[in-house]
Amino acid sequence: MKGLNLKIIISFLGLTSMLNGAFMLFAVPFSMYYGESEKWGILQAGLLTIFIGFIIWFFNRNAKKNLGKKEGYLIVTLGWLMLTLTGTLPYVFTNTIPVYTNAFFETISGYSTTGSSILTDIESMPKGILFWRSATHWIGGMGIIVLTVAILPLLGIGGMQLFMAEAPGPSADKMHPRITETAKRLWIIYFILTFTEFFLLKIAGMTWFDAINHAMATMSTGGFSTKNTSVAYYDSSPIIQYIIIIFMFIAGANFVLSYFALKGKIRKVFKSEEFKYYLFGTIIATLLITFLIVNHQDANLQTSLNHTYPWGVTENAFRHAAFSVVSVLTTTGFVSADFTMWNSMVTAIIFSLFFIGGSAGSTSGGIKIVRHIIMIKSSFYEFKKLLHPNAIIPVRYDGASIPKSIIYNILSFFVLYMLIFIGSSLLLTFMGLDFQSAMGAAASSLGNIGPAIGSVSPVDNFAHLTISAKWMCSFLMLIGRLELFTVLILFTPFFWRKC
Repeated sequence: MKGLNLKIIISFLGLTSMLNGAFMLFAVPFSMYYGESEKWGILQAGLLTIFIGFIIWFFNRNAKKNLGKKEGYLIVTLGWLMLTLTGTLPYVFTNTIPVYTNAFFETISGYSTTGSSILTDIESMPKGILFWRSATHWIGGMGIIVLTVAILPLLGIGGMQLFMAEAPGPSADKMHPRITETAKRLWIIYFILTFTEFFLLKIAGMTWFDAINHAMATMSTGGFSTKNTSVAYYDSSPIIQYIIIIFMFIAGANFVLSYFALKGKIRKVFKSEEFKYYLFGTIIATLLITFLIVNHQDANLQTSLNHTYPWGVTENAFRHAAFSVVSVLTTTGFVSADFTMWNSMVTAIIFSLFFIGGSAGSTSGGIKIVRHIIMIKSSFYEFKKLLHPNAIIPVRYDGASIPKSIIYNILSFFVLYMLIFIGSSLLLTFMGLDFQSAMGAAASSLGNIGPAIGSVSPVDNFAHLTISAKWMCSFLMLIGRLELFTVLILFTPFFWRKC
């Protein structure tokens, strides 16, 4: 189509494929170490992915280096699809997930950092495959698009369009005037935090393999575990769960703030309006749920809690409340306990957190806290305008006036998000789910959360969904990860009109 630089789009997809194949090869040593025959399937998948990417890139390497907004949106969306399509190959080649719909679902769930799974016996899976499964989280967490932006100058391509389309949240904070330097620093912070958590989990008692997998899943706010019962497996080791809570919270905060914290600029962290809401909202929700667990449980459950946990029911309630709140709020999706079994009010509170999300500029999904802050402030602004129609009362965030264009964008995002949630919930009921499960699956997939309510609760999975429902949830994961507009704009007629 005239007007679109198709060659640069295709060459970028080739580059993305090569990088993805290289990441696959990192799973081969794990498979070899554990003496698994699946190493050959993973190796073949990695080499084939690199070969496909090289061929695509080689024949388009001389593309003109102009990159506009349209190319940026196409590259991000098609790049994510390329990641997913090639990312299914290790599952297919090793026959560990032979049904392609299931392989696609598990892969898009990984790259979108949703953490929903169709696997019914995770612990029986080969270690190389489990590592690859966690690696899809880690790649998708910060975004392989941002990673690639860091090397685009080598090709003479500017990367701002890609970063703006991929970076989570309504705006892309920069730590450096050059976008490539920002991308590099993001990944350095990401790596440091992942390694730190791995080290602490290993000291706390995890095996080195479980530690590296859980670290990757935590920092990406993904939620894939190497255990069938997720982090509930480590219930007898509270320190492990507390470490994961802390790093989930860090991963759900803006990575620019993590950069400032590592530089010793703690004041900048606490000056952030979004971070203050994030911190105090987490504390309030945790204390409220702790209170409800301790004081509003039936006698049998209370007896069980006191018998099982020597530290006392209050500490146990606090830990599981904090874990569930942080896991859902950051859209990580790890599970330490089945929150749907506590009481209906707790379930309602946690389900409401499905629609909050973490901070902008983090690896978490969902609507994002900053959008809620600006929507609430905008509502109060309208109340003031009713009383003082001629007054100029700006909506302020972090001390700065917010342009009306951003406010309209945020309101549009929220309305569209809720419409998609309602519509997809109804569609999923036609695809065989009861209404509660349909709402849970839709909210979980769109918000990239993982566990939900109904038949997709924390102790269940998505294996029982029909084929159509799995594809529906896969689509929701994709548009949720790329913040709706990046994908949905491709379905509008004006996107394809010649400028």
